[in-house]
Amino acid sequence: MGRYRVGIETRRRILDATRSLLAEEGMEGTTIKAICSRAETLPGSFYNLFESKEEAVLTVVREAIQAVDPDPAGEGRDTVGDLVGAYVKFLENQPELARIYLQIAVRGAVTDVRLAGRVRRHRTRRVERFADAMRREHPALSAAQARRRAVLVLASLDGLVLAKVLDTSFDFASHARDLLDGQI
Repeated sequence: MGRYRVGIETRRRILDATRSLLAEEGMEGTTIKAICSRAETLPGSFYNLFESKEEAVLTVVREAIQAVDPDPAGEGRDTVGDLVGAYVKFLENQPELARIYLQIAVRGAVTDVRLAGRVRRHRTRRVERFADAMRREHPALSAAQARRRAVLVLASLDGLVLAKVLDTSFDFASHARDLLDGQI
């Protein structure tokens, strides 16, 4: 039991260190050496818990996304508006993490097969959540129609994120609301 607790504590310290380094130094300054130093742990302990820096970063991003999840229990009560609102909240509250996630999803997934699989699984779950919400709101939609709309909405939101990353004055929230108003 004690060893398990130590592992949980070490994992938490590593994630806290990763989160703070990302905020202070960005992706480039967040090295495994810096993470381990800040977490006061050895690289071996890091690699016992995470396969790579990117995996630790994606875990931090996933936690930030979960923090704004409109339906964390997965009860199927969220609406498309709730999901878009959570996307907006994540981007506005954690712009650096959103930028880093985009960076990892595009660059990292191209060069790392495991990372590409993880990004694809995350995207698939997001599409499913949006499609489920669309079907609850519009029961006449077939599963295929809802999925197609979900893919288009998420692709549009991702494009808006890219615009925000390239131009920090871009009003992501307003454009996301316009997308939501026009897609239903």
